[in-house]
Amino acid sequence: MAPLDELCVNTIRALAIDSVERANSGHPGAPMGLAPSAYVLWTRHLRHNPQNPKWPDRDRFVLSAGHASALLYSLLHLTGYELELEDLKGFRQWGSRTPGHPEYGVTPGVETTTGPLGQGFANAVGMAMAEELLAARFNSGGHAIVDHRTWGICSDGDLMEGISHEAASLAGHLRLGKLNFIYDDNRISIDGSTDLSYSDDVAKRFEAYGWHTTRVTNGTDLDAIDAALVEARARADRPSMILVRTHIAQGAPTKQDTAGSHGSPLGEAEIKAWRENIGWPDEDFHIPSEALAVFRAQIDRGKEAEARWQEKFRTWASSEPELADEWERRMARRLPDLDAIMPAIEGEKLATRKAAVKTLAALAPAVPELIGGSADLTESNGTALGDEAAFAPGAPGRYIHYGIREHAMAATMNGMVLHGGLRPYGGTFLIFSDYMRNSVRLAALMEIPTIFVYSHDSIALGEDGPTHQPVEQLASLRAIPGLTVIRPADANETVAAWKVALENTEGPTAIVVTRQDLPIIDRDSYPAAESLSRGAYVLSELGPEQAMPDVILIGSGSEVSVAMSAADTLAAEGTCVRVVSMPSWELFASQPLDYRDSVLPPEVTARVSIEAALTFGWEKWVGAGGTPVGVDRFGASAPGPTVMTELGITPGHVADAARALLGPKAH
Repeated sequence: MAPLDELCVNTIRALAIDSVERANSGHPGAPMGLAPSAYVLWTRHLRHNPQNPKWPDRDRFVLSAGHASALLYSLLHLTGYELELEDLKGFRQWGSRTPGHPEYGVTPGVETTTGPLGQGFANAVGMAMAEELLAARFNSGGHAIVDHRTWGICSDGDLMEGISHEAASLAGHLRLGKLNFIYDDNRISIDGSTDLSYSDDVAKRFEAYGWHTTRVTNGTDLDAIDAALVEARARADRPSMILVRTHIAQGAPTKQDTAGSHGSPLGEAEIKAWRENIGWPDEDFHIPSEALAVFRAQIDRGKEAEARWQEKFRTWASSEPELADEWERRMARRLPDLDAIMPAIEGEKLATRKAAVKTLAALAPAVPELIGGSADLTESNGTALGDEAAFAPGAPGRYIHYGIREHAMAATMNGMVLHGGLRPYGGTFLIFSDYMRNSVRLAALMEIPTIFVYSHDSIALGEDGPTHQPVEQLASLRAIPGLTVIRPADANETVAAWKVALENTEGPTAIVVTRQDLPIIDRDSYPAAESLSRGAYVLSELGPEQAMPDVILIGSGSEVSVAMSAADTLAAEGTCVRVVSMPSWELFASQPLDYRDSVLPPEVTARVSIEAALTFGWEKWVGAGGTPVGVDRFGASAPGPTVMTELGITPGHVADAARALLGPKAH
């Protein structure tokens, strides 16, 4: 290693060590071992502009091994991103821009939130898919305005996690040639040697997936690392995995190759000895000027690269003005006029999953950024995107067959959203939302507008039985801060749900739809789009006219029709009954108090909620004086109507619950 290169590598190591030591918390070992690989990647191969982290045609870099965040923060500071030395000194502290694991939206240059292992790996697959989709749409007339790569670093832990298997398999099948990963093969995990639990032949595994693989046996050999990166870039027909044999805490006198260096500071004595061994000044956060000059050269290189792209873009835009307008609109997440697009659905009955098919067919030609998919359940979920072609190797169409890979589907969609220019959605059964929960949670944490579609939403799906009948999943999804859950009551609420989901650019949305047909509600007085956007609304008021209803029945999704039937019965008995459709707790909770009180007047305490799922959480809306009707057990295998009847989700049971609240007045 040339002296100047060695100085630069040790500068990365020193900053990472000092950040962790100052915080008395963090992971110094991986940054020390990875510093040579990261140095070569960031200074010789990564195409980026530190002065404009949002340049659309930049290379994306994903640190899937998010515990090595001190490595990324050191690189960002050194190469000239808006991250000051004081930020590194504030590592892991309240309000800092250097949190314990990288967080999207907090630190300039961080492309995605990582830390839960395997997530970043799958996000990177989505970013590479996004690059291909955008290139297919916009590259024309000999102008490649979309032409960049996705680089990443992953660890043993990333590759142990199941999500990495799903995502790697998909990436290999799709032959994503602009996806390149460095594998930090340091053979140490928290418990000790990876031999305790892990003996995969990683190269053979990835070759079996269809990846190109290369080995670097010495993680400090910069020329070998550089050659491997060059080789990866040359393989346009498949993704690449570069296996780099590193040593955790490289150079630490007593802690190299030990589990103790994984997630704990090295300690003052170890740091002092390390500095003495390499001739480093005994001062914290020391940055040699010669090393800084090498890193900061990336600023001019990045500016020049972006300037060349901007010139190319201007030439292309003048020859393709309509495509250029679409590009600008999509990158700004501006939508066309959805009111002119969304269909009105007529008829007597339709499953809300089938209403989604009609909605997506209308949206497909007008919203080209909409990218669909399903985890091998396209017809069952109702996720077909009109007549759009499938994403195939070398031919990136707008519909993605994810295979039975729910978790990878969710995380790759997040990666597409983070990349920019696309609005992906993907479907599976509601019960399998459990398989993808961590990705849904991270979409909410990052406040990105991924759309999750869940069909077969209750015990009414019937014969498949309790393994496939969701009961706790709605409550579980509603518990995620920032996730908007929408369970439409009929076909037109479903249309409105899609409009709301597309207009929501501040967080993810889950649209939850039925397998079974539902009555299409007469909406002369209650426009579905306006009403659903408020989360809950008065659907009907039956019985004697009076200032306040005697009882309020609150339904979501398929149970709104159950509430309406119960209301007919109660009204015939002389009870004033209000039926409220509540498709979204989150949207309703965000409304002004006066609107919420107009729908659920505080003085009306006789309230019954109806949902074919756990009653958990409904106390928020029915109050202490109300009764939630639901399913506080697992389901059963039988025809759907039979299961609903046997478990008490019927108009008669709801009417009885209302009568019990009202007492003698109801008789």
